[in-house]
Order: sequence, then C-alpha cells, then structure tokens
Amino acid sequence: MTRPVRLAINGASGRMGRALLDLVGKDPRFALVHAVVAPGSPHDGQLVAPLTDSVLRHAHDWAQAPLIDVVIDFSSPAALSSALDHCLARGIGLVSGTTGLDAALEARLADAGKHVALLRAANFSLGVAVLARLLREAAAALPAWDLEIVEAHHGRKQDAPSGTALALGHAAAGARQTTLEAAAVCSREGRTGERSEGSIGFAVVRGGDIVGEHSAMLIGQGERLELIHRATDRSIFARGALQAAYWLVGRGAGHWQLEDVIATQR
Repeated sequence: MTRPVRLAINGASGRMGRALLDLVGKDPRFALVHAVVAPGSPHDGQLVAPLTDSVLRHAHDWAQAPLIDVVIDFSSPAALSSALDHCLARGIGLVSGTTGLDAALEARLADAGKHVALLRAANFSLGVAVLARLLREAAAALPAWDLEIVEAHHGRKQDAPSGTALALGHAAAGARQTTLEAAAVCSREGRTGERSEGSIGFAVVRGGDIVGEHSAMLIGQGERLELIHRATDRSIFARGALQAAYWLVGRGAGHWQLEDVIATQR
C-alpha cells in the first residue's frame, strides 16, 4: 500500500489504547483517523495526545467516522459490539484483544468472519506466537514426553493460569490429538500420586512487577527441552497489534491468527 493505512483505535483511553497512541504517531505505515472512548469518558471530545500536531479528537461512537482501513480494538464487550457493527456495515477489517465476551457476542464474531477479516488474540506478542508454533511442533514430535507449562506474572494479576499459558496448553494438546480439558492438571497438593501419562501440567508464579514469562518444558528420560518467552516491556503487545493490523489490510474475510502474521511477514 503506497499511502498510510487509515487506522481507528477502539478503547483509545485504556492502557492498550494509550500504548497504541504512543506508537502510531511514530509509525509512518499508519494514519490515525478515529479514536473511540467510552461515552461519558473525560477524554471524549478532547484532542488525541500525543498527536500534538493533529486536530483529531476522541469520539464516543462511530457516527462521524471517516474512511477506515482497519480497526484495532482493546475495549469492552459493549464497545467491541459497536465497532463490529461499523466494520460489518463498511467491510472493514478488525483486530481485537478484548476478552470476557458472552456467548451471543462470540456467536456474532464467528458469523462476522464470513463477511470481514478478523484477527483476535489474547496475547499480541509476536514472540509468544512463535513460541506457540514451536511448542505445537515439539509436542507432536515428542508425544511421549511429559509436558509442563510454567508462567509468571506481577502480583496484581487476577487469573491463573494466564490466558497465554492456557493458549499454549491448547496448542500442545491439539498437536497431540487431545483437548486441554482432558489433559490439563492445574494444581497439585498433598499426595497426588504418580504423574498421569499424557497430562499437561501448569505451575503459576505471582510477584513483583513481572510483565510476563512463559516456559514450556518437555521432559524425557535423561533430557529436557525448554521453550521460554520473557516479556520485559508492555509495549510489545501494542507493537504486535499494529503489525497484525497492517498485515490484515487487504486480506479476505475470515478468522485470521497471529501465527498467520508471523508466517507471512511483508
């Protein structure tokens, strides 16, 4: 594409939205044309910072949105639903990291993939996408080896195991022709007995300001293979979302994955 990609950010005042704003103003691949915040937000109607040379103001809806090539969404289920309406009406691609969706919205998104290009991920780190691909290959190549997934995050994180750890577990289970529901062991305490053959164990560490660490250990007799990803800067997730958005422009309708992005970088 010879001109910059016309980008809209949904959830522009949130943590990920602000990280995207910090990056997009320095990225010549993009022109930010619309930034949506929640109705009633103190940012509504205010100039978009840090784009100090721009007259773009935050909006609380899509009514006055200009022409858009792709939307990046890190918002809420209700805000995602509104963005999806706009994308479907105008054939715009959508990149989303919003979670906590109910069954009705999941069904809408499943159907939307028949009409527009969608790319959803719980973690937009490109390194984690590579880790998932490597783990899938290793789990399939070493089907008899024990598999343990260890994750570490800051002490304020509310859920365990992390969504990324579970996604890695799903990737490994699928490679071994099973499901994570059937194979997962998420806790061990007391006299647990011997390890169950084919199980996928999870261990969790919480403390300090750890951004995110994920380790997959495949353990055989006399040897061990470890695949590790460590995040040290939260901006990696915003950079990954921008890369995904740039890649998605011009793609056909469907449900695309972050692994598709790293497989066909352009």
